[in-house]
Amino acid sequence: MVFKETKFELKDGREALLRSPCEKDAEQMLRYIIRASGETDYLNMYPEEFADFTLEQEISFINKNCCNQNEMMIACFVNGEVAGNCQISFHTRLKVRHRVSVAIAILQEYWNLGIGTKMFEEMIQIAEKRDGVCQIELDFIEGNTRARGLYEKMGFRITGVKPDAIRLKNGTLVNEYMMLKRL
Repeated sequence: MVFKETKFELKDGREALLRSPCEKDAEQMLRYIIRASGETDYLNMYPEEFADFTLEQEISFINKNCCNQNEMMIACFVNGEVAGNCQISFHTRLKVRHRVSVAIAILQEYWNLGIGTKMFEEMIQIAEKRDGVCQIELDFIEGNTRARGLYEKMGFRITGVKPDAIRLKNGTLVNEYMMLKRL
């Protein structure tokens, strides 16, 4: 699915643009996710895990999201640069099609400017418009108190824990928490 462009003002007064990324954004999107994954241990991949990921694969991923009625990616652009992105995925099997999964990542320099809140508002509205959807789900890694605060502000509640689900490079095991928002 393609997200209709939406402009909004960041807390620092700059203008931001939310839109679906397109092929011409592929190189920038790839640089962005590599950088974001190196800024925190709270994303599911490390930067080096993208080493074999090609520009063609990123283009294919972007096109897949634009053409699939059960997937949508939204990127946030500030001064023409990717500041963050989010994704919403609708489940399609009969027993689980009432559920939607969401994910989000924002570059550190753009934290606390309102991007996460705006992207979640948009994803929640998208989910509410889909017939039969009654809950939105996400996971977060133990210690990510900023993200947890955002998710709780947006109405999500912890529903479970996956003990020792994440192993950091230094060998530390941390829990992964599941959260849910009822629509």
